Amino acid sequence: MLPKSDNQKADARALALVASYERAGYARAEPAVLQPAEPFLDLSGEDIRSRMYLTTDADGRELCLRPDFTIAVSRDYLASKQAGQTASFCYSGPIFRQLSDGAGEVLQAGVESFGRRDIAAADAECLSLGLEATALFGIETPVIRMGDVGLFAALVTALKLAPAWKRRLVKDFNRKADLARDLDQLTLGSMNDRRDYQGVLAAMAGSDPKAAHALVTDLLSIAGISAVGGRSVGEIADRFLEQAALGSTASLPKEMRVLIERFLGVTGDPDECAAQLRALAKDAKIDLTDALDLFESRVGFIAARGVKVNGIDFSAAFSNGLDYYTGFEFRLHDPKGRIDTPLAAGGRYDNLLTRLGSATPIPAVGLGVWIERLALAGGAK
Repeated sequence: MLPKSDNQKADARALALVASYERAGYARAEPAVLQPAEPFLDLSGEDIRSRMYLTTDADGRELCLRPDFTIAVSRDYLASKQAGQTASFCYSGPIFRQLSDGAGEVLQAGVESFGRRDIAAADAECLSLGLEATALFGIETPVIRMGDVGLFAALVTALKLAPAWKRRLVKDFNRKADLARDLDQLTLGSMNDRRDYQGVLAAMAGSDPKAAHALVTDLLSIAGISAVGGRSVGEIADRFLEQAALGSTASLPKEMRVLIERFLGVTGDPDECAAQLRALAKDAKIDLTDALDLFESRVGFIAARGVKVNGIDFSAAFSNGLDYYTGFEFRLHDPKGRIDTPLAAGGRYDNLLTRLGSATPIPAVGLGVWIERLALAGGAK
């Protein structure tokens, strides 16, 4: 934690950062601190769900202190007259998460951009704004770590797998232990974790999905269960249905697992990795053209902004750990290793707005900057 005087300097620099974002065309957003808990429980990563501050109102509705700006800003955007239109927002304020060092309130700034169709250029701009933030705090050349869950999703889509397994693999991409277990289960053709409720799953297998979902939801509600381990009733019901579908799937050919692991092992600078991934796709006779074209276009826009592409650390297995990311992801780290957690992080979340209620898909990309970490790494001078 920063001393009080340094905190004040960090706050002032956060305001200067947001002012620069406003000059760049990002309107100031100020979402409420108290938010409905369900969207965060349903859509965030396990790390956020397990650290949320939860409460209930007089009517029994579950609420939380704002643990994340992206979902909060997205909800306000969808509730506004700008919904569906191109709009960009910036913010500065506290988020609330239970952290290992005892801190529960953390200052964050950032941007969210909705509706832009020039995907590669918008991604590059988001990374550039993150680099401007580190520079403001005296860190000119942070370590840039980059990934793209969209590439993994394209790979899984091209494979001959049951739809339920495709969804499972993409969903578990953010959780490496779960993804490894998925691959083990697929390769062995077994679902050992189903032994405690095989009868339920067998009864649900092949049933109408909507009816099965309603049945599980009703049973959980009757039992008085509203959430388990940070998962909502709806999410638990979805998991049961998914388990029923996964259990009927044949085993994964070993060569397909080798292909997936070869993909996940691709690391290096983005240009080198693009070449490796094109060679992989050619060898496996699968089509990753669209995803790789977007990837290379993004790299071109990043280079056009003066970023040294050969200094970027890309990994095909990289993830920020948030379930709502769908494409480009990145983190900026302290080059001197004084802070071992990210100074800034962001990425693309094109499906989030639909999951929050939008009738049509809205492309979106955002950036979060951890002000106190930046102040510690760069010195609040």
